[in-house]
Amino acid sequence: MALTPSNMLPLGTKAPDFRLVDTTDDQIKSLNGLKGDTGTLVMFICNHCPFVIHVNEQLVKLANDYASKGINCIAISSNDVVNYPQDGPDKMKQHAKDNNYPFPYLYDKTQEIAKAYDAACTPDFFLFDGDLALVYAGQLDSSRPGNDIPVTGKDLRAAMDALVNNEAISSDQKPSMGCNIKWKE
Repeated sequence: MALTPSNMLPLGTKAPDFRLVDTTDDQIKSLNGLKGDTGTLVMFICNHCPFVIHVNEQLVKLANDYASKGINCIAISSNDVVNYPQDGPDKMKQHAKDNNYPFPYLYDKTQEIAKAYDAACTPDFFLFDGDLALVYAGQLDSSRPGNDIPVTGKDLRAAMDALVNNEAISSDQKPSMGCNIKWKE
């Protein structure tokens, strides 16, 4: 488990489009079909990462809390499933069910989407406004496995609240930290 910080994609970057399989229902989904009216949160996660496992409950709460406010959440797993079979699509489907994911859990088989977003770790968060311009790229909060800080989602929630309330989002954004995305060799 290599502790890896997220790359800080420049604010204002337009969300790269995609068409990926949603492992929860085996349907092809696109960014335009999933985006929210107010905003869209794209999360790069995976099944086995201890950093993602640590925040899974908060991710579900976050998605449920903001769906009625016009922010849709999308999870994408881009890990190499040859070397990490626990992150394969069949396991993703079960993982989404076990964790009551209220959001699509997409499989990025070619890893092209992770590269387009410059995703580096799991979890990695990208919040876009209603026009799909990046307004926040950073951590959920300061909690990490073993540091005894409660998982609240306060950093990401502050950005989402500001977006919902049409307020300025602080440009002082701390990178997310987690396991590196498992790139294909």
